[in-house]
Amino acid sequence: MSRLIAKLPDDSIIEFDSGSFDGWCVYLKRPNKTRYAPKDTQYFTILKQLGSIYGNQEIYDDFVAIYNCTTSVINNSVVEKIIDISLKYGKYANEICIWFAVIYAGMVAEENKKGAILKKRIKRLGLYQVLIDGLDPVYAANFSRGKKWRELDMICSSKGF
Repeated sequence: MSRLIAKLPDDSIIEFDSGSFDGWCVYLKRPNKTRYAPKDTQYFTILKQLGSIYGNQEIYDDFVAIYNCTTSVINNSVVEKIIDISLKYGKYANEICIWFAVIYAGMVAEENKKGAILKKRIKRLGLYQVLIDGLDPVYAANFSRGKKWRELDMICSSKGF
């Protein structure tokens, strides 16, 4: 059964539902489009493109503001913060709002996954690699696969989180 995370200003809906592993799969339903589960590669690519317009550090800093408020529970004040942050992005406000809301939901999911040790830090690592280190979004989205959590923890710690 789906659980609503957010209904955004453009009427897009972000929700949790069952996926291939558990009930923490994030789905996006845009108006007049089919609901689907966005992949890290998709929103990493879009945010990298927007970083080339607004500055990678600006996008990353706004993400960190959301990251710092993220817990294991969906909080409407964080969704409102995402909407407020997105307004400064002018004609791309809607895209920023959608993808920050999807990443927020992904971080909440990571905080709730059984056996996940790094939790939301894994999303931050990927976005850091794309926006700050300049890595390819596909590479960053797959970077953690097959790596031990201790190695990833050391990498995150070396980057300050």
